Amino acid sequence: MAASVAAHLPLRAPARVLAAPSRASVAAVARLRGRPERRVLEKRGGRGLAVPRAEAVSGGGGGGRREPMVPPYNVLITGSTKGIGYALARKFLEAGDNVIICSRSAEKVESVVGDLKREYGEQHVWGTACDVRDGKDVKALVEFAHEKLKHIDIWINNAGSNAYTYKPLVETSDEALMEIITTNTLGLMICCREAINMMRNQPRGGHIFNLDGAGSDGRPTPRFAAYGATKRSVVHLTKSLQAELQMNEVNNVMVHNLSPGMVTTDLLMSGATTKQAKFFINILAEPPEVVADYLVPNIREIPTNQSMKPTYIRFLTGLKAYSRIFSRLAFGARRNKYVTED
Repeated sequence: MAASVAAHLPLRAPARVLAAPSRASVAAVARLRGRPERRVLEKRGGRGLAVPRAEAVSGGGGGGRREPMVPPYNVLITGSTKGIGYALARKFLEAGDNVIICSRSAEKVESVVGDLKREYGEQHVWGTACDVRDGKDVKALVEFAHEKLKHIDIWINNAGSNAYTYKPLVETSDEALMEIITTNTLGLMICCREAINMMRNQPRGGHIFNLDGAGSDGRPTPRFAAYGATKRSVVHLTKSLQAELQMNEVNNVMVHNLSPGMVTTDLLMSGATTKQAKFFINILAEPPEVVADYLVPNIREIPTNQSMKPTYIRFLTGLKAYSRIFSRLAFGARRNKYVTED
């Protein structure tokens, strides 16, 4: 965490533009999926310049007319019994949506769902145990969601881990590395696969949101290098899935990125052991509830507007981060806000 300054300072404001895949990548994915690639010529810029364009044969659902998506929305959030996942669940429930809660601990799921049912009603929240690293568990999660809600409009991949370890990679155990990589990378891929397969066959389609984290912008994350590497892969995976959906003419499912910034969860605060870490946590971090208050309305706005464009929703923008740093250096703002600094 000591060098997580750069990891948490975004370079750009929220981006909402999908980069077109290269012709080589389109061809490669088409071959992997066993679909023939058809190359056609199209004119661009009114100059009569013929350029090759990859076009995959459509199929497998999602190519037909999409039903409009209207609230209340059906929302599934992985890793949602605590931290930002739990805060997101509560905010969606406050908005009148229906929510599926899940985490590895069946006991924790039962406790959290019981509390939420008492607050928001029996018919708005359900939960089940699920280990996202296990394909069978995620398939069972899809079946559970279909049984309870028939369809899912918004699937948020929040489950993540750094094995609660902050140390150089050379000192990190095999067990910790496996925990981090299988949860953050393998688990995310499995969840995306199952969510897309579910949503492409829904008349309303659906939206998938992948949470980024420190390292997602390519900046170094010493003391949690493995975690940063997995979060860097989140952005690449999202872009690749966007390209695959476009290539296969699946027009009723979209994959997005969601950036909560620095959130005062157990995961973050367990790394508040150095002077620099404490300094930046006090300046930049916010409680899960504050972050959820911003993210949820922005997430709900996408299906409300019937948009199928890729988005990258960021809570901690560059402007916000640098203005807070300036306020701290100039006026001492937020000193000792969460942890006592040396």
